[in-house]
Amino acid sequence: MSGDTAVEVSALAINVTIPEELRWTDTRRDQEFVLTTLNVRLLPDGHLAAKAYGRPVAGGRGNYVSFRVPDKPELSALVAEAADRAGALWSSHAGLR
Repeated sequence: MSGDTAVEVSALAINVTIPEELRWTDTRRDQEFVLTTLNVRLLPDGHLAAKAYGRPVAGGRGNYVSFRVPDKPELSALVAEAADRAGALWSSHAGLR
C-alpha cells in the first residue's frame, strides 16, 4: 500500500468469555438465554461498544442471540480489562512482513 493512501479502520473487535460468576439470563420471545460471551468493539471515535451473546437455557438447536449488556460495574470492569488486555496483545504483535 502506498504512503499516500490512508487506511480506514472502521472498528476493532474482540470476543470475551464471561466468567461463570458474572453470567446472567435474559428472555427473548418467551425463551430464556444464558449470556456467555461479550463482543467488544473499539469504534473509530475511540469509544467501546459491547453486546452480550448467549444460547437458550433449555439447550437444543436455538440461535446464538445478542442482548444489551446491563449497566453493572463488574461488567464494565470486564469490558475495560478485556480491552486493555487486547490492546497489550495487539501492541506486542510483530505484524506480517
